[in-house]
Amino acid sequence: MSKILLAFVAAAALAAPSFAGSVETAAALRDKALTDATAWNTLESITTEIGPRPIGSPAYLRSREWAVAKLKALGFTAVHVETFPKPAWIRGAESAEVVAPFPQKLAIIGLGSSLPTPKGGIEAPVAVFGSYAEMLEQPPGSLKGKIAVVNQPMTRTQDGSGYGAAVEARSGDGEAAKRGAVAYLVRSISTGTGRAPHTGSSGGPGPHIPAAALGVPDADLLASLAARGTVRVRLNLASSINPKAVSFNISGEIKGREAADEVIVIGGHLDSWDPGTGAIDAGAGIAITTAAAKLIADLPVHPRRTIRVVLWGSEENGGSAQAYAEAHKAEVPKLVIAGESDLGADRVYQVALPQGIPGLDEVMAPLKVIVSPEPPRHGGSDIAGLQKAGVPILGVSNDATRYFDYHHSADDTLAIVDRAQLNQNVAVWASLVYLIAESGIDFHGKPGAK
Repeated sequence: MSKILLAFVAAAALAAPSFAGSVETAAALRDKALTDATAWNTLESITTEIGPRPIGSPAYLRSREWAVAKLKALGFTAVHVETFPKPAWIRGAESAEVVAPFPQKLAIIGLGSSLPTPKGGIEAPVAVFGSYAEMLEQPPGSLKGKIAVVNQPMTRTQDGSGYGAAVEARSGDGEAAKRGAVAYLVRSISTGTGRAPHTGSSGGPGPHIPAAALGVPDADLLASLAARGTVRVRLNLASSINPKAVSFNISGEIKGREAADEVIVIGGHLDSWDPGTGAIDAGAGIAITTAAAKLIADLPVHPRRTIRVVLWGSEENGGSAQAYAEAHKAEVPKLVIAGESDLGADRVYQVALPQGIPGLDEVMAPLKVIVSPEPPRHGGSDIAGLQKAGVPILGVSNDATRYFDYHHSADDTLAIVDRAQLNQNVAVWASLVYLIAESGIDFHGKPGAK
């Protein structure tokens, strides 16, 4: 028994300095990331060379070749594309205007999955509601022949919870249709005051009708006009569906030195909406996670476990999470943890894991990042399928205070990305993922693992 105890103590003594060295390496990765140009160069590349990437578009198809070439150029191995069918909604010409009492144009953008208006458009009186809940209180038939307008402001929050509370209104066309409405307009789900409207998927239940988002000032304008009396609006939306479109998930790996079959999955989504260039949603997520993995790959010795970066292909319209989970269901016991960067490029203020990692607080402290004592609840839309299958998730929380000023709008461009904050994200991801890859901790079965 004494020999066994001595052997255990000796093994522990050897392990402690080894992981202490891992913490030192993680800190070095953190510091190097703060001045590294990989993330910025990657983000500049995709926004400049590809631009907006809605599924079904020529640019989206070009993004596949861009992604494969970029991952290979950064030194990833096992780079491959996994395709899956995904019907694509294609935007056409769009316009809206107040016809009476005071004619003027409105800033609008069609919502994904919206039906087109009949040829020549729709002209009808509007019924304006100050909240989505107010519209839901209306009885069936009460909006017959009208264009329903929901002018519900969104609350600005650091954690993005204001979006969760407001976004249901974007999918309200089915409920408006149940009450007889011929079209549906919603105040952009935005914390900004700019006139550029914010798109997104409608996709709610019920019978669909033409639906669009209004620029924030335009929604307020309709509310002001409606307070004076009857307002008539003319709406034109042209769109089509490509039922045979194909989407794809693309991945590349940094092979582990010992437990290469144990895989950490990180990444961002490749697709974007079309008014901007998809910089913060989610070109930044791609740039941050690939740059973090690249820094780890450049170490003299790779960590124990494999790191896989995935560029998910259909987040905005759904489908990539389910397709990836289905394609990799046999791997679930060996998928160590999964995490997604999809809330822009402003600073990370908190990280959460199913259980602690030695040295993580020490590494995060200089970055002013809190290590949450609570496990993460939701890691991102594209890892939701893996989470449901039982893969543990990690949570990396960005400051979303200004994110919803820009997301899904024409202002989502490289110009709004702060390079220093982008690199702070890389520093968090590189040091965090390295510690997980080197630690050997089994997160399966821990809180937050399912």
